[in-house]
Amino acid sequence: MTLDGTVDSSPIYVHGLFVVTTTYGRTEAIDASSGAVRWRFTPPGYSSWAGSPQITTATPVADPTERWIYAASPGGRIYKLSAANGHAAWSISITRLPSREKIAAALNYTRGHVIAVTGGYIGDAPPYQGHVAVIDGASGRLLHVWNSLCSNRTGLIVPSTCDASDSAIWGRSGAVVDPTTGDLLVATGNAPWNGTTNWGDAVLRLSSDASRLLGNYTPTNTDQLNASDADLGSTSPVVLDAGHIAQGGKDGKIRVLSVARMRGTSPHKGGELQAVSTPSGTDLFTAPAVWHAGSSTLLFAADNGGTAAWRYRNGHLTALWQNATGGTSPVVAGGLLWVYDPGGGLNVYQPGSGSLVATLPCGGGHWNSPIVVDGHVALPEGNANDHSTSGVLDIWSVR
Repeated sequence: MTLDGTVDSSPIYVHGLFVVTTTYGRTEAIDASSGAVRWRFTPPGYSSWAGSPQITTATPVADPTERWIYAASPGGRIYKLSAANGHAAWSISITRLPSREKIAAALNYTRGHVIAVTGGYIGDAPPYQGHVAVIDGASGRLLHVWNSLCSNRTGLIVPSTCDASDSAIWGRSGAVVDPTTGDLLVATGNAPWNGTTNWGDAVLRLSSDASRLLGNYTPTNTDQLNASDADLGSTSPVVLDAGHIAQGGKDGKIRVLSVARMRGTSPHKGGELQAVSTPSGTDLFTAPAVWHAGSSTLLFAADNGGTAAWRYRNGHLTALWQNATGGTSPVVAGGLLWVYDPGGGLNVYQPGSGSLVATLPCGGGHWNSPIVVDGHVALPEGNANDHSTSGVLDIWSVR
């Protein structure tokens, strides 16, 4: 079906509706069976962004009751919308400079809090700082802000008042919630790192309300990563188990990190347990997927040149299979692996062997990835960087 905006992210599913946010901030609910638009929310300011480079690629999130949906806009605001009719209950700004601080990554929800992160726009035009904003889901009050640059300062920063810029938090999954502890995990992009107040190219563990730094990691070549535009945080951290994290990067590596070695506020440089190549040895911009199947744990990742799987055990990855078909963020559902090729086509694989089961025909895209739920598959098409005010949502029935 045709949308009045491009969805360069993923849908969510609420009460039989696929809910999407377009690059210019319109959030729409589409009936999964009929494809009809049930409601549409257009944020104030839409007409000033439509067709411009000021965009959002954030996936919305629903609260556990599925009564409320939280969505981002290019104006730097988060909106609480009724899942029934799209009416806004509140909105809150999470940046002092929305023209430079982009809300790119997916929103998250935990313990009654909405979690949002900021990055920058193409070209990394300063000033901006990556930060984590925690919002009370009921009232819309901004509770805490943790800044990855000038981290000794709390609250929203006017970017020009910090002596460092960048450190974008732009991985597709945004702030990841550790399911064991409730802690927040984020990874940052290129920027200075000093291990005290500036945390460029780092993996960071924060308390669940983002009020405290609990752990940190940066590679030994952090200065080189910064100088060569090889963001460590081109993707979000991945929880492998209670004691280990995987972290991809633009340098073509996926690192396995020890939670214990990262612990504490003292700076931790190096000490990764393992580093393996991304599927084709190129930049990893997508969110890997972890599948716990019985006693086995598999990790799946895709980049522009390939898709691969590893078996994970006790802090170590062992290659399982690999192909030369690129993809966006993989999804495991119904015992199958679903990987969208941004050149066109949704590939369906057997997770354990990589055997191709089917390819569902569809057009090209960028960072879009599918969801598989309630007998349906939904996948948006299109590229946010085309600055289009139209787009496509593909819906298949798999009953």
